[in-house]
Amino acid sequence: MLVDLKEIACGAALRRQSRAVQIRYRDKVVVVGGDAPVVIQSMTNTDTADAIATAIQIKELARAGSELVRITVNNPEAAQAVPAIREQLDRMGIDVPLVGDFHYNGHTLLKDFPDCAKALSKYRINPGNVGQGAKRDTQFAQMIEMACLYQKPVRIGVNWGSLDQALLARIMDENSQRAVPLSAQTVMYQALITSAIESAQRAEQLGLPGDQIILSCKVSGVQDLISVYREISKHCDYPLHLGLTEAGMGSKGIVASTAALSVLLQEGIGDTIRISLTPEPGGDRCKEVFVAQEILQTMGLRKFMPMVIACPGCGRTTSTVFQELADDIQSFLREQMPVWKTQYPGVEGMNVAVMGCIVNGPGESKHAHIGISLPGTGESPAAPVFIDGVKAMTLRGENIAQDFQKIVLDYVQTRYSPQV
Repeated sequence: MLVDLKEIACGAALRRQSRAVQIRYRDKVVVVGGDAPVVIQSMTNTDTADAIATAIQIKELARAGSELVRITVNNPEAAQAVPAIREQLDRMGIDVPLVGDFHYNGHTLLKDFPDCAKALSKYRINPGNVGQGAKRDTQFAQMIEMACLYQKPVRIGVNWGSLDQALLARIMDENSQRAVPLSAQTVMYQALITSAIESAQRAEQLGLPGDQIILSCKVSGVQDLISVYREISKHCDYPLHLGLTEAGMGSKGIVASTAALSVLLQEGIGDTIRISLTPEPGGDRCKEVFVAQEILQTMGLRKFMPMVIACPGCGRTTSTVFQELADDIQSFLREQMPVWKTQYPGVEGMNVAVMGCIVNGPGESKHAHIGISLPGTGESPAAPVFIDGVKAMTLRGENIAQDFQKIVLDYVQTRYSPQV
């Protein structure tokens, strides 16, 4: 029976309307919110006082695709190093805006090190860590005053691991007076959201323009993050920074971050993201940038680099040839992108298929811009290549990998060269 279908919607919901915040460094402007695409950011894990090591890691993150890079500013040595880091980046031709991450003593560091305050393009303030009691309001105000003085946008970043205890106590007291008290979980959510929005409103009262404020409410549980951001998105129009805090290591951190952020992004919630992965010892810090890019690209929200489509392998593909070729092509494409994205506009939307046998190989290769179907176990030792859906040639011999890589390069140079 033929099923009678209406038009089936595909794609994420329309983005939630928010203010547009401009984060600047010289001529470089990164817009968060408004009509801008979702922005990717990352954070260094070097000692900020080591200006050279920090600048090198920032360069690596920026070249990987991080559009904002956050650095810890936790002591006078770190604050003193920030201008040197900026100068080193300038010498390397890296114009990525820097975000200063402040906790506990940010009011002092911004006041005592004005060159640091000027060199940063944005400040991150955690309202739960700006001071206790009467000092809290004073020290928060001092940081906002510095942001106003130097015309810097601010992310007010609430974290459930460092929630303002006085505010939490106030909300718990109010909840206890309800005829039917809310659950402890809901009270925690309410405290996070209230802390963020009340802090933003206070910043505006102190003179910081509303279009220079970004909010975040970070938690480490997937369902908690989804619930909190669904709710805060209903109560304000500030741009929202998404991220699962303390996501974890390896596949756990990747899966948890992807699960949480994908749901929210699909619902149109979120203006900038960071994937907080714990790196393996000696691991590549840029991995969090690659994961962020892949989330946005696989969801169809942005394009960063050509995507490699490859089959998972089965009993028909006992040879590892297609796995090795897929890995080689993936590495080749990523290595070329810093140059290609300036020379070949649109190449980031290319799809390359590397398939392992005749079952789905030709079909998937035809759907890709360029694809190769390698022989499976017992199949004829030939690899047909498809270009824009049409079989173009068949590769044989021991140099299939090198030959296919050259075909991909030729395709890019021909298909994506700008019109003269």
